[in-house]
Amino acid sequence: MPRLLHLLRILSIVAAGLGATDAAAQAYPAKPIRIVTAEAGGGNDFAARAIVRGIGDSMGQQLIVDNRGGAGGIIAAEIVARAPPDGYTLLVYASNIWIIPLLKKNVPYDMGRDFAPITWAARSPSTLVVHPSLPVKSVKDLIAIAKAKPGQLNYGSGGSGATTHLAAELFKSMAKVNIVRVTYRGNSPALNDLIAGQIQVMFATAGTVAPHTGSGRLRALAVTSAQPTALSPGLPTVASAGLPGYESLSIYGVFAPSKTSAAIIQQLNREMVRVLNRADVKDLFFNAGVEAVGSSPEAFAAAIKADVARMSKVISEAGIRED
Repeated sequence: MPRLLHLLRILSIVAAGLGATDAAAQAYPAKPIRIVTAEAGGGNDFAARAIVRGIGDSMGQQLIVDNRGGAGGIIAAEIVARAPPDGYTLLVYASNIWIIPLLKKNVPYDMGRDFAPITWAARSPSTLVVHPSLPVKSVKDLIAIAKAKPGQLNYGSGGSGATTHLAAELFKSMAKVNIVRVTYRGNSPALNDLIAGQIQVMFATAGTVAPHTGSGRLRALAVTSAQPTALSPGLPTVASAGLPGYESLSIYGVFAPSKTSAAIIQQLNREMVRVLNRADVKDLFFNAGVEAVGSSPEAFAAAIKADVARMSKVISEAGIRED
């Protein structure tokens, strides 16, 4: 009998603990949630504000966007990495936050150790474009002329490690061609020089090149996503047009500090995926040249792992370092 009473006491303690856990999960959120991202006006800020739309009403709390620009995402990421794992401080950022540690030593966070993925929010493929004076009309043509004229073609890109830079280096690595990089302060001056014929090749966002390909000032060859995209209707993928297995994307995602409870991660995931699947939010992203995604935490973690593996190889082979 004493043994039975002891067992009943243990079971009651365990049940009380489980009840407290359930109550805590149901009580979340009990205060406003801070969404840390980059400076106002950029792609990260846009993604954060698009995700916030509609979530506050359904969760019963305000979501506040906290713009922390600088250092290519290091400042924002460090803030969230050091925040309490209670679901009240989240990070919305693009793929450069896991690319930076591949380029730079002593980054004050570790993606695997310090963050819990919530959802893959959106993706933005690049478009491979050339100046019309270059006698190529396909990816195969570009590879052929680059092999015939090693070191004679130039491509433009912004800072080291930017998506458009890595897209070009991945292309070079997989196609085994030598196209020389010309570095610019940003993608806009590179695009201007491409239009002027000062350089011949560029990987640029679909939205920025669409007016120029439509007018004939540039020629679009392919998109860098694994599948064709409505952002660039009628264009084949680089993979299908001559370089099987090629894929390069700018990925936007949402993270919580590591050790945030699974219940909170799942609740946030459900709410965010619901919003990302709304027609008005999809249209909002699409009109900005971005595709809304919305995935499970596991699918997002797998996408990050694949991107790190792919880009770390390219960065190592090309000897890329932060500018």
